[in-house]
Amino acid sequence: MDVLDALHRFDGVARVDSLRRHGVSEHALRVARERGLIFSVRRGWVARTDADRMLVAAAKRGVVLSCVTLAARRGLWVLNATEPHVAAPPHAGHVTLSRGVVHWSAPLLPRHPDSCEDSLENALVLVARCRPEEEALAIWESALNQRLVDPGILARAALPPDARRMLQQATPFADAGTETIFRTRLRWLRVPITPQVWLLGHRVDFLIGERLVVQIDGGHHVGAQRTSDIAHDALLKLHGYHVIRIGYQQLMERWHEVQAMILAAIAQRLHLAV
Repeated sequence: MDVLDALHRFDGVARVDSLRRHGVSEHALRVARERGLIFSVRRGWVARTDADRMLVAAAKRGVVLSCVTLAARRGLWVLNATEPHVAAPPHAGHVTLSRGVVHWSAPLLPRHPDSCEDSLENALVLVARCRPEEEALAIWESALNQRLVDPGILARAALPPDARRMLQQATPFADAGTETIFRTRLRWLRVPITPQVWLLGHRVDFLIGERLVVQIDGGHHVGAQRTSDIAHDALLKLHGYHVIRIGYQQLMERWHEVQAMILAAIAQRLHLAV
């Protein structure tokens, strides 16, 4: 088999032994190196010259990309993934990163020796331990919302306590982590807070009680989307609903103001049908 084609099966980075099992000869590997098509990552590992740099770095250090780094690479809602997070076996030798976090842990799902990326299930377990509760819950709910993990399988697995708590709290209804954070910060209220309710032809982010609608705007609420949102807000008000619309910066940086608005609306019984 052609060296580059074989490496493509391994996302561009692979163990030499695995390539040989796929029919790549030592001669083909040597020729590919001489032509500058591949390079040695570390003893027993090679990579294509156009391989993902993060995968190459993981292979070089004998770790796998995991936790928030893997979550972000899978398209989950992640608040901050600027520093790489990797996982290593609990009794692995010394791992050095110029920046980032190393998680020494036994995986929930066995890690394949050819992979430079952890399973999403293993990454979620690390997220539950590594990140603040509301951020971790947002990542878990993003995974459930996109149906990237099976909650039934997780429920039957030997989850550690923090991951078990995440699974018990997480729902698949949040379209964005901002919705998870909003709901988590107000769960102490003894008022029903229902996410993703269909009202008058559109879904709203939250319905508090019977009549108080809360919409959380992200960066996509511009142009035609913004025009549609304004029209729907007006329709809701005409039908007796009260609408509070908040932005990302308000939620993340001025939460005390957002909470004060919600509490003031509840105090005026705006969440109740008249």
